[in-house]
Amino acid sequence: MTDPQATLPIELTVNGSRRALEVAPHHTLLEVLRDDLGLTGTKECCLVGECGACTVMIDGRTVDSCLVLAVEADGAAITTIEGLAAVGRLTPLQEAFLDRGAVQCGFCIPGQVVSAHALLAANPHPTLAEIEEGMAGNLCRCGCYGQIAEAIVATAEAAGKAAGATAEAADQPTAEATDR
Repeated sequence: MTDPQATLPIELTVNGSRRALEVAPHHTLLEVLRDDLGLTGTKECCLVGECGACTVMIDGRTVDSCLVLAVEADGAAITTIEGLAAVGRLTPLQEAFLDRGAVQCGFCIPGQVVSAHALLAANPHPTLAEIEEGMAGNLCRCGCYGQIAEAIVATAEAAGKAAGATAEAADQPTAEATDR
């Protein structure tokens, strides 16, 4: 019989910082993030993987942290909502969520933003159908699905315009090149 008070050592890279922890074998990644590391942006809701409020990225892949044992994440890179932007800053995606009214009660938003971030990283210009599919694991009790999709589209469009402007500027001859 194993000791119920026993812990196991694990190492995680959480939002870019290496962390060594002792965790109970039955603790979920959600519990470790919130209770041991104080990263309360990841929300605890259904605890059965249905709502997506606890969505984080493990090695770039979104997961419901309530379904992952912390020991299973040993050696992994974890990104939470707190790790998407510098402290006191918002990402363009987070700004779009605010601008489009996608944030109502706010409870689901960390999971929604993490999922949308991963979606845009994998598919920088998703169609509405791809957004709906990519966000299907995240529920919003306030019913802001339209505004959430608008925020994702706006972020993709803004990134596309910025990339186009950068490419256009790269194609322009520099003053140095025209002086020759």
